[in-house]
Amino acid sequence: MSDETLSNLLKEDRRFEPPADLAANANLTEEAYARAAADREGFWAEQADRLSWDTRWERVLDWDDPPFAKWFVGGKLNAAYNCVDRHVEAGNGDKVAFHFVGEPVDDDPANKRAITYAELKDLVSQAANTLIDLGVQTGDRVAIYMPMIPEAVVAMLACARLGAPHTVVFGGFSSDALASRLEDCQAKVVVTSDGGYRRGAPSALKPAVDEAVVKAADLGHTVEKVLVVRRTGQDLGADGWNSDIDVWWHESVEQASTEHACEFFDAEHPLYVMYTSGTTGKPKGILHTTGGYLTGAAYTHWAVFDLKPETDVYWCTADIGWVTGHSYIVYGPLANGSTQVLYEGTPDSPERGRWWDIIEEYGVTLFYTAPTAIRSFMKQGREIPDGRDLSSLRLLGSVGEPINPEAYVWYRHVIGGDRTPVVDTWWQTETGMIMISPLPGVTHGKPGSAMIPIPGIAADVVTEEGTPVGNGAGGYLVLTEPWPAMLRTIWGDDQRYKDTYWSRYPEKGWYFAGDGAKLDDDGDLWVLGRVDDVMNVSGHRLSTTEIESALVSHPKVAEAAVVGAKDEDTGQAVCAFVILRDEAGDGGDDIVEELRTHVRTQIGPIAKPRQIMVVPELPKTRSGKIMRRLLRDVAENREVGDVTTLADSSVMDLISKGVTSGKGDE
Repeated sequence: MSDETLSNLLKEDRRFEPPADLAANANLTEEAYARAAADREGFWAEQADRLSWDTRWERVLDWDDPPFAKWFVGGKLNAAYNCVDRHVEAGNGDKVAFHFVGEPVDDDPANKRAITYAELKDLVSQAANTLIDLGVQTGDRVAIYMPMIPEAVVAMLACARLGAPHTVVFGGFSSDALASRLEDCQAKVVVTSDGGYRRGAPSALKPAVDEAVVKAADLGHTVEKVLVVRRTGQDLGADGWNSDIDVWWHESVEQASTEHACEFFDAEHPLYVMYTSGTTGKPKGILHTTGGYLTGAAYTHWAVFDLKPETDVYWCTADIGWVTGHSYIVYGPLANGSTQVLYEGTPDSPERGRWWDIIEEYGVTLFYTAPTAIRSFMKQGREIPDGRDLSSLRLLGSVGEPINPEAYVWYRHVIGGDRTPVVDTWWQTETGMIMISPLPGVTHGKPGSAMIPIPGIAADVVTEEGTPVGNGAGGYLVLTEPWPAMLRTIWGDDQRYKDTYWSRYPEKGWYFAGDGAKLDDDGDLWVLGRVDDVMNVSGHRLSTTEIESALVSHPKVAEAAVVGAKDEDTGQAVCAFVILRDEAGDGGDDIVEELRTHVRTQIGPIAKPRQIMVVPELPKTRSGKIMRRLLRDVAENREVGDVTTLADSSVMDLISKGVTSGKGDE
């Protein structure tokens, strides 16, 4: 990025102050920022004290050998005990931990369950006893490849209870991806199910596990046992069951003792390995350890969502195959004694208003989802949510990528009834916890801005040389101080860990994971996506995020993705792919020109797209991230690269066919 900084394009003047009652009763207030800045370690010790420790730590932070941190040194705890047992011991065993809503929508009690903390404790103990019977010991790795069903959470907590690090592999990943992860972390046992439901229809999982076990063996690793939940009742076929290694959940876990005395582990004991999605070559396993991670997840869930566990019903729509599901479905909310919705299905099955029905039925108060989902609802129009009672909602959250200002405003206005704060959260698999976000009882929310680091976190936006850019400019987003939930290393590869995250500013000891950001004139922080997605147009460094937001601010556009394509005249040119709202029709030359003019008006001539293609869908992973490298292939007329991680690989065929459309006159 040389000496140049990212151009600061979009301006945003709209602000939304916190509701008076929320501000008056907020978990964290303005003074927390100063308190945390004055004594960071004291502040983090205070947050760690929200957990139950068997042995208290001797030292809050050991940063003697950066970038290898140790938090709460000498302390001992158990993550499962903190998530389950202590709530039961406190007399809250009858409190609902999960309202499970499964597929299909029918009268089968298996598809609609309320699981209390007491029941969850028994299930976790049974699963832990079964894993012991299958040979799992402290330190052994267990892989989990499952749909969004309660048994997936139980499996994670059972591993945590035993001190056996788990690696959850998203159930949409291929057998090759699963095999590479089994081999990398040397998983002893795999927990899976016969299948799961997708749009009401069964979708098999066990065959992919069987293939992955064979492929892992070809790589030199032997999986010893496969524990299988019977979810769909699908016929596994003659070759789909190997009695030497396969074990049914209902014949083992459900028959096991509900008594299990948990052991307490060192704060730095490995809790889980999370493989980042979309990696090529050797998998990149992000290691999180127990004490610091649990402290960070519990604190941020309580602070950012202003959680009142006695009265709130919380719903995060993520999958446990991603870090959001780990931190904000399993470990953070359960450590805080929350009542949650756990949902197996999709937003639009059996009908488009499925999510809003669930919010209405369970009285959801805190809702956390991705901008991709919000924009898909914008595309459908407001009539669908308007037909439901969403008045229980008191806070909305956004996660996964920066939210466009117009999507933010729509979310607040249509879903939140113009009364709910929106917390736009920035964090990563590697950070383990929310790092930059509004505080709902303090912050005057600004659409599209993640605002400022939460209390306890230190971040800045700097040039390539490491100079702070100051207000009104953009650059690299760096974290300047260690934090409790930070990754400890890349599994089995300390050097790769140092090279990947700490090599850009080695003398300063700053963490950098690839995101660009800007500070606006008020000093509020805007995340601009991966620096790999920055375009250089006629010497101006432009962020794809801001041009996408300009497009989405047009009333006919539901979603947009922008890439830079090679251009003989300008170095790179802006190429845009847009999905129109339902009421806008199919598009045509007129609307393309209208949108190009709109971007010019919103940002300036430099950002006017050379080409706009109207497409039916964008290439997204199952977690909702847009894969811009594939769009770049299309824009530059190259053969489209690997599409295996897409939710729907056929999307690229549709997009490729429309490549000639939407070119400008200039």
